[in-house]
Amino acid sequence: MRFLFKIYSFLPHQIQNIGISIYGYYWKNRRLGKEFKKELLLFKERESFTFKEWEIYQETELRKLLIYAFKNVPFYKEKYAKAGFCLNDFKHFKLADLHKLPFLEKEELRKYGTTLLLSKKKEKGKFYYSSGSTGTPVSIYFSKKTHQKWFAAYESRVLNWAGVSIKNARGMIGGRKIIHKTKAKPPYYRFNKAEKQTYFSAYHIHEKSVKNYVKGIVNHKVEFMVGYAMSNYFLAKLIADKNIKVPKLKAVITSSEKLTKEMRTTFKKAYNCKTYDSYSGMEACGLISENLFGDFLFSPDTGVLELINENGKEVVNGEEGEVVLTGLLNFDQPLIRYRIGDSATKKKNQQTKSGLQMPSILEINGRVEDVIIGKDGKQVVRFHSLFIDITGLIVGQIIQENLNVFVINLTVDHSYSQKSESTILQRLNDILGENNTVDFKYLQEIPKNKNGKFRAVINNIKNV
Repeated sequence: MRFLFKIYSFLPHQIQNIGISIYGYYWKNRRLGKEFKKELLLFKERESFTFKEWEIYQETELRKLLIYAFKNVPFYKEKYAKAGFCLNDFKHFKLADLHKLPFLEKEELRKYGTTLLLSKKKEKGKFYYSSGSTGTPVSIYFSKKTHQKWFAAYESRVLNWAGVSIKNARGMIGGRKIIHKTKAKPPYYRFNKAEKQTYFSAYHIHEKSVKNYVKGIVNHKVEFMVGYAMSNYFLAKLIADKNIKVPKLKAVITSSEKLTKEMRTTFKKAYNCKTYDSYSGMEACGLISENLFGDFLFSPDTGVLELINENGKEVVNGEEGEVVLTGLLNFDQPLIRYRIGDSATKKKNQQTKSGLQMPSILEINGRVEDVIIGKDGKQVVRFHSLFIDITGLIVGQIIQENLNVFVINLTVDHSYSQKSESTILQRLNDILGENNTVDFKYLQEIPKNKNGKFRAVINNIKNV
């Protein structure tokens, strides 16, 4: 499989489809198994919990997590002992006491995620890399068991709530570079037969390529679309503007960027279906998803959600607060009071249209990200892929000053090298083409905007 990854970009697209399907078969078996089936039933059963039952459930699971982490994870053993906690404190720990524990900072996860933050009793697993919209690369450890738990949550609370299943044929627009050349020829998608997944390139969406994207939807009988909100929107807008006929889909399920009313309207026009928003992340320590009734709900069995102000106090419903998450599913690399880097607002009125008693979210406020414009006019988002798995990188930020002029701000440590810089430059050129002017700036700290938030992608071109 590793050999296929190395030679992938040199293969004809038909052979690439075979390689992707082989990997899809492995991925399907990793996520779907006995643990998945068992957990899927449990997630569905818990949906009828009352607020009080959720409180009891979370408190029980939190105690298990804290006791386990104190015993088996060196990072927490040392950190909590320094903060004055002992093992006995966690045996009767209350949800209301959670604020007394120190935060897990993103920089700590970056620094200790592959060492001291791992359990001494961890199950066999793999690291997956992400930087999200914050530009800070992190390594997340997943055992097969944890992966199946997390995917059971996704199936029950994202796909099922949208009226679809993993069994339905889906179209995906995400961050994987399935096509490595900027000026590639069609098709602009690849097919994973094992999972009935058509993976569309996020980097080639353009008015000249839209008909080929539609061909992929039609030929592979796509039933619903998932992935980046902005990239899916760019494609749907071209379909709607050109009045291209597309078979009616069951749903569009978006993530990663803020979903707007305009996007919902465009998806409805292009695909004649409802759109469902979702929010999670590679860290897998909390899930927010939209159901058929339009309720945007946090799943309390995936984690504990805190929304705090600048003083570290819980905000009242209706006020915006920083998202702090404690994951309840991954004991191999526990993320406890993790500052994920986003902000959100709970609804003032927690009564839901569906009758489900889960925390009701008004909006995720921290997912706004600028769009990078290519020389050929295409629009591309989620440029954090520049910074994933770069040795020595602490934080990265890309700023577009002109169509082919960029500033890349970086904070690095001693392990960063010229090779790391070359890798970032090559990734940028792979996405936007050659002949870009790139100014790398190495800073002690990357400046935040006026409201104190960090933006990983900034576009300074006027009238974009």
